[in-house]
Amino acid sequence: MQEWNLKRVAKSVGVMLLIVSVIVTTTLGGVILANVNNVGRLVHVMQLIRSDYLHNVTTDQLVEGATKGIVEALGDPYSIYMNATEYGDLFQMLEGKFGGVGIVLSLKDPKKLTVLRPIKNSPAIKAGIQSGDVVSKIDGAVTADMEQEKAVGMMRGEPGTKVNLALYRERANKTFTVTLTRENITVPTVEGEALPGHSDIAYINISQFSSVTGTELKETLTKMEIKKFKGLILDMRYNHGGELKSAVQVASYFIPEGPAVYIVDKQGNIDTKMTEGTYLDMPMVVLVNEESASAAEIVAGAIKDTKTASLVGVKTFGKGIVQTIFPLGMGTGVKLTTAKYLTPNKVDIHKKGIDPDVVVELDKGKPATISPTDTNFDNQLQKALQTLQGKLN
Repeated sequence: MQEWNLKRVAKSVGVMLLIVSVIVTTTLGGVILANVNNVGRLVHVMQLIRSDYLHNVTTDQLVEGATKGIVEALGDPYSIYMNATEYGDLFQMLEGKFGGVGIVLSLKDPKKLTVLRPIKNSPAIKAGIQSGDVVSKIDGAVTADMEQEKAVGMMRGEPGTKVNLALYRERANKTFTVTLTRENITVPTVEGEALPGHSDIAYINISQFSSVTGTELKETLTKMEIKKFKGLILDMRYNHGGELKSAVQVASYFIPEGPAVYIVDKQGNIDTKMTEGTYLDMPMVVLVNEESASAAEIVAGAIKDTKTASLVGVKTFGKGIVQTIFPLGMGTGVKLTTAKYLTPNKVDIHKKGIDPDVVVELDKGKPATISPTDTNFDNQLQKALQTLQGKLN
């Protein structure tokens, strides 16, 4: 996941708009024509396809390909063109409800589709898929160098339909194939409970930042009666981010009133996102790791800068840029990198990450105990507990 600034701007796409967007640039208040030779080349290629290409091609196909190619030419992995299916899937994901198999992919190696975690009660869990498994084929299509957005789109679909996955489990040197029936997947983004074996310590896991995460956190804190606890462990390991607005809502519970994050556009304009006055003001420790990214880093960065909690784990992913989603008409859309963000101390963490206050690597080969059900905690969670207990004593 990434942090997104949702912006519904009415736009339409057509051949004339495509050509005009290439040949017309605006500068110093005037309009000038540029790159006439390049435009001529584009038109020439379209004419050649119309006249000499063996197969029939529709104008829609050409526009789709040209639009996708323009965005890909940016060389920015976070800026993508989305066809109607992909665009619809994105908004379903942001709402936390979609038809799929219940697999969350890792960000660590974008050229390798590694399962970060299967979602609880999903087809993936029922089929025995585990964290660390590598998806090598989807319905026979080899996934080597496949974009994650495309892979996710292929695994999603109408509930009741089937998808075949080939997987490789490195630790067992085992290759296997499963056939999964897609289901309606509802992903609660916030889970909270008393930490097993420690009734005075609250544990909250935030798995992503969807459009409802702020509301879910408020409801979770109310249900838990959070003020009855002496301290809180906030777990944002493996959280790939999501909506910017949700990140600010969440940060508001964990830092005092003031700036949560600064958003800086290409002109250098700064949009200061302020907290909402819901600060809990209680002893806290935050767990992060190398896959805590974007919106999760907004929250972690705000907490670190304001010194309201200690960060425990390893350096975060380092994605300090914001994408805006623009609808293009015909059900399609484009996601573009439109700004960078700075922490409350105006630190740029892009491609740098956030260093934790207490560094502890997860024991090799051991899974992280996210939302634990017993006291068999992983070593990072154990260290978080020890750090919090040190604050309470």
